[in-house]
Amino acid sequence: MRIRGIRGATQLQRDSSDEMSEVVAELLTQMLSANQLRNEDLISVILTATPDLTSDFPAVAARKIGLGNVPLLCAVEINVPSSLPRVVRVLMLANLDRELDEVKHVYLRGATVLRKDLAQ
Repeated sequence: MRIRGIRGATQLQRDSSDEMSEVVAELLTQMLSANQLRNEDLISVILTATPDLTSDFPAVAARKIGLGNVPLLCAVEINVPSSLPRVVRVLMLANLDRELDEVKHVYLRGATVLRKDLAQ
């Protein structure tokens, strides 16, 4: 079994706890589904948020969808002028027996502009 990194990102319309929970849950659920992963396959999940998101931790949404037993880490992205606002990024590390080009990265909502080469 190989360890693979799976990337994802999404953008919130506004900084609110409810939207953080909804949007991050949507992203994580799609990342798991697209790569046919179960919780047992996950090694850890790193979630970052742009500095303008302060209403809640993205990891709260991960716990709400059942990832409470997976090591989760939240961090703040560096504040780059003119960068896309209100973005949560994810790096999911998983046991996944696929080639690198078969890994499905997920970019949703306004974050699709971050990686047009990977966005659906």
